[in-house]
Amino acid sequence: MLLLAPWLGWAQKATTPIGSLPPQANLQQCIEYALNNQPLVRQSRLNEQIGERNIRIGLSYWLPQINGTGIYTRNIQLPTSVLPNFTDPSAGQQIIRIGLKNTSTVGLGATQLLFNNDVLLAARSVRATRLNYAQTTTLNKIEVVTNVSKAFYDILLTQEQLRILLEDIQRQERQVKDARAQFEQGIVDKTDFLRAEISVKNAYAQRRTVSESMRGKYATLKQLMGLGPENPLNLTYDTLQMVQETALDTTQQLAYERRVEIQQLQTQKQLQRFQIDYYRYGFLPSLSGFYNYNRVYQNNHFGDLYSRAFPNQNAGLQLALPIFTGTRRLQNLKIAELQDDQLDLSLFDTRNQINTEYEQTIGTYKGALNELAVVQQNVADAKEVYRILNLQYREGIRTFLDVIIAETDLRTAQLNYYNALFNVLSSKLDVQRALGNITFNQ
Repeated sequence: MLLLAPWLGWAQKATTPIGSLPPQANLQQCIEYALNNQPLVRQSRLNEQIGERNIRIGLSYWLPQINGTGIYTRNIQLPTSVLPNFTDPSAGQQIIRIGLKNTSTVGLGATQLLFNNDVLLAARSVRATRLNYAQTTTLNKIEVVTNVSKAFYDILLTQEQLRILLEDIQRQERQVKDARAQFEQGIVDKTDFLRAEISVKNAYAQRRTVSESMRGKYATLKQLMGLGPENPLNLTYDTLQMVQETALDTTQQLAYERRVEIQQLQTQKQLQRFQIDYYRYGFLPSLSGFYNYNRVYQNNHFGDLYSRAFPNQNAGLQLALPIFTGTRRLQNLKIAELQDDQLDLSLFDTRNQINTEYEQTIGTYKGALNELAVVQQNVADAKEVYRILNLQYREGIRTFLDVIIAETDLRTAQLNYYNALFNVLSSKLDVQRALGNITFNQ
C-alpha cells in the first residue's frame, strides 16, 4: 500500500475536477467547466506538457554531459611481456609480469557538444512543435464548445416541449370534463367523451416518452462537460435570449486561414521543411569537446590499494564526419520531400472540404431560419383556429372531432416551432465552426 500510495495520489489528482458549477448553470458556465474538465481537453493539455518535456530532452544535448566512473579490477593472473635481455644477450629472452594484482580507477569525464545536425533540428523546430501541440488543444476545445452548446440547447428545447405537452394535457383534461358533463346531460353522445379520453391518454404517453429521454440528454451533456454522473446539474436559460441568438451575419466571407485545421497543416509543413533540411545537411560533421580526469590506484595488497594515486587528465576536440552511409541519407531526404508533397495535397483537400462544409451549413442554416419563421406563424394561426373552434363547439356549431383536430394541430405546431428553433441554433454553430468563428475565453 505504501508503494502504491504515490500512484493513487497521482490518479486522484489527474481526475480531480477543476472549478465548480453554480446551482443554476447557464450555457457559458457549462462551456467554461467543460473547457477545464473535459477529458479530451485535459489529455491535450497533458500532451502539451509531454511535448514540452520532449523538447527539453532534445535541447539538453546542447548542455555539458558529465559522467563519473569507478572501476576496481583484481588481476588473478598478471599479463606477461617477452623482452630481450640487454644485459646478457646470450641468456636469451626474459619474461616479465606486467602490472599489479589490484587496480582501481576513479574518473570524471565531460563532453560539450559544439555542433550536431540532430540537436540543430531540435533547436529549430521548438516553436513549431509547441504550436502544433497548442493547435491540437484548440481544435479539441472547438469541438467541446460546439458539442456542449448543442447538447445544452437540446435539453432546454426538450424542457420547452415538456411544458407545451403539459399545457396540452391541461387543456384536454378540461375538454374531458366538458365532454363528460355534456354526455351526462344528454347533449352529446358517448363518442365525444371517448375521443377526449383517447386524446388525453395519447398526450400523457407522448409527454412520458419525452420525459424519459431527458435522463439520456443530461447524461450526454455531463459526459461532454467532463462532469461525473453522480454530480447534480441544473440549467438556467432565457427562451427569448435563445430566439435572439438565432441571428447570424450571412454576408461573412469564408477565410480558410481562420480554420485551425489549415493552421495545423501549415505548422506541419514547417516541421516537414525542418526535416528536409535535416537530411539535406546530414553530411555535416559533428564537433564536440571533451575533458577526462582519472585517478589510478595500483597495489599488490588490497589494504594499501588507495594509499597512492597516479592521476592523469586529457582534453581535446572530437570531429565525426559521415563519409558514406550507403545512400541512406539521400533516400531519407527523398522520403521527406514526398511527405511534404503529401501535406500539400492534404492542404488542397482540406480547403475543398472546408468550402463544402461552409456551403452545406450556410444552406442548412438559411433553410432552418426560413422554416422557423413559417412555423412561428403557424403557431399563431393554430392558436387562433383552436380558440374559434373551441368556442363554436361550446355553442354547438362544431363537432368535438374538429376541436380534437385543432388541438392536435396546435400541439404539433408548437412542438415543430421548438424543433425548428433547435435546428437554427445547431446549424448556426455549424456555420460558425465552418467560418472558424468558434471562440472561448481561455
